[in-house]
Amino acid sequence: MLPESLNRLEEKFRIYRSKLYATDETPKLIAPRASSDFVVLKPQNTQEVAEILKFANEMKIPVFVRGGGTGLSGGAVPISSGIVLSTERLKEIKIDEKNRFADCGAGVTLYELEKAAERHGLSFPPHPGAETATVGGMIATNAGGMRALKYGTIRNYVLCCEVVLADGSILEVGSRTLKNSTGYSLLHLFIGSEGTLGVITKATLKLFPSMRGSVGVVAAFESLEEAAEKSLELTKLLPLSLELVEDRAVKIGEEVTGKRWPGEGKAYIFAIFEDFEDSEMASDVLRMDVYVATKKELKDLMSIRGSIYEGIKDKIIEILDVCVPPAEVPKYIKMSSQIARKYGVDVITYGHAGDGNIHQHPLIYDGWEKSYFNFRDEIFNVALSLGGVISGEHGIGTVKKEEFRRYYAKQYELMKKIKNLMDPNGILNPGKIF
Repeated sequence: MLPESLNRLEEKFRIYRSKLYATDETPKLIAPRASSDFVVLKPQNTQEVAEILKFANEMKIPVFVRGGGTGLSGGAVPISSGIVLSTERLKEIKIDEKNRFADCGAGVTLYELEKAAERHGLSFPPHPGAETATVGGMIATNAGGMRALKYGTIRNYVLCCEVVLADGSILEVGSRTLKNSTGYSLLHLFIGSEGTLGVITKATLKLFPSMRGSVGVVAAFESLEEAAEKSLELTKLLPLSLELVEDRAVKIGEEVTGKRWPGEGKAYIFAIFEDFEDSEMASDVLRMDVYVATKKELKDLMSIRGSIYEGIKDKIIEILDVCVPPAEVPKYIKMSSQIARKYGVDVITYGHAGDGNIHQHPLIYDGWEKSYFNFRDEIFNVALSLGGVISGEHGIGTVKKEEFRRYYAKQYELMKKIKNLMDPNGILNPGKIF
């Protein structure tokens, strides 16, 4: 139960109680069970965050940091009595045109960041999916997305962060420079730390010049494995994004949007280029006819691709997001398909073929609790054997923490020491990662 001393916070902060903050986008069957005993605080600035953490640390009250609630690993779910610290009011944003920087509060959404950059003739190239994802959440999970092949993940754009530590002290890590070889990169400890080391309140992000017009290309194939093999050839052209999508996933996206996907096949490559000449070269590289989308058709294709999860989320156990070296994608697809057949698991597959991050959606089946986790273990072992990792962009959260401990034992122990050093009372997002 929360201590009565929590009333002290009511003198300064409005305390909310809302079930809306109990879940994120993690599929229901794999999501952690939320506590019913939590309060929500919505600080307006870094100083208020510091006051909340200082109090929580003294009282040993768990603090669960929440951005846009778009996570897929249970990372923002309050799994015990405590405080949900929402960053939704940390909305300050300033564009530095001369340096091409964006100074953002942690609660700024991806959509707000992109629009602010566009108004100044600039762009923020990464696009990690949901436009309601926040800057703080994207940094805390090192979000990736479709454009990572050409432009990298969020890690590649963070120059510095303002972070509040567990004891309420405020720390700035990184710098407002494009180069920095001054000591250890503490900045990168916080990127991908999933709220377990500190609360990110502000960040300075790199921006790029405005992106050129986009051209979409679709190629149809008779099998997912064939599409995976062919996708390797397209990486030579370095498209903005390179997606692998099986036909069942396409049909789901079509049902949600009411839009149509071009071509007839069992699987597709969907590539986006910034240059029309590159899109024309795609046909030569693949040695086959491809469909080149108009501007409106590209928008429809993006809508279908972006709606697949919405149409499937109530039918799946979870989203696997292993990442392997791009050249290993065909082998991973083949080996994981064999394992799925062995266990009788029906898997719908799509994902970022260009950067090796494959999203597999095991469908719910009778008695899945008895065999599913053995299936998942074998899938993870295949990814690791190919030089991959068990999560490319969703993070560990609660859903992969046991596997993280087993597969990365030495790293796990070192990370745990860092966690204990920075958060000795264990108040920051307890039960996540560790």
